Amino acid sequence: LSQPTGTFVPEDFDADTRALSLAQGSPRLPMSSMAAASRAFTLVEMLVAIAIVALLLAAAGPAFYSWLGAYELANHARHIAETMARARTDAIRTSYRVSLCKSPDQRQCADAGSWDGGFVVFVDENENGRIDEGDQILVVGDPAPRGVTITANRPLDDYVSYTSLGRARMLNGALQMGTFTLCRSGHRAM
Repeated sequence: LSQPTGTFVPEDFDADTRALSLAQGSPRLPMSSMAAASRAFTLVEMLVAIAIVALLLAAAGPAFYSWLGAYELANHARHIAETMARARTDAIRTSYRVSLCKSPDQRQCADAGSWDGGFVVFVDENENGRIDEGDQILVVGDPAPRGVTITANRPLDDYVSYTSLGRARMLNGALQMGTFTLCRSGHRAM
């Protein structure tokens, strides 16, 4: 076959396509080249897409941070509940009193301050409610996430203690019942 001057026919066309292309007098591009050309974006289309994504992020940002704050609050409440369950289990397992106390320095129990500074779980063999030399520390609880406050009513204000039978008791033997409250500004308390 001879090609007319000025007509381009790619070499990978089959004979029928080449003949049809030459008969019509116009070159034809392969379908793969046409598909590649139609997949490109113009600058205007790209700018519109970026503007839409920016608007969606601006609208979703506050909702995301609200969800994140609620998640952190619920996660820390779950952490404290699981730590108390573990302390109870360890008291039964070791046959010793196990206590949790608020501890901003994560080494000694504190009478002042609040639970959001952190806490320590320890085996209280001499049942004095303090971490003494030789007391085994089981868990060191990290401070609460930023913006989360933890308060407890009077029976739990300083410590939570479980006897070897797994019962929550104050150091004087009285029943220990109370409530922890976790708060974050703009969220429902837990």
